[in-house]
Amino acid sequence: MIGVIAKMKIKDGKQAEFEKVFNGLSSKIRDSETGNRAYQLCRSRTDATQYVVLELYESDAALAVHKASEHMRAAGPALAMLLAGRPEIEVLDAVLP
Repeated sequence: MIGVIAKMKIKDGKQAEFEKVFNGLSSKIRDSETGNRAYQLCRSRTDATQYVVLELYESDAALAVHKASEHMRAAGPALAMLLAGRPEIEVLDAVLP
């Protein structure tokens, strides 16, 4: 299992627009990526412009499918216009019991 944490800072005042675009993207991910186990957007309680995406994939191959997907490429420009900087992405190996 592969975990991904993506931290994003959004331009102030663009949170609702970001959440709308992201909601459409996450629906497509859940519907079409069989190797995705979780894709959850979270907002900071202390900074309304700070978001984190918690992601889980079955394998490196499933993560590669996600990165190369048409829906990720299509959403990229719309999301990029709402970001206040580059996202911070960390890829993790899940520790299973």
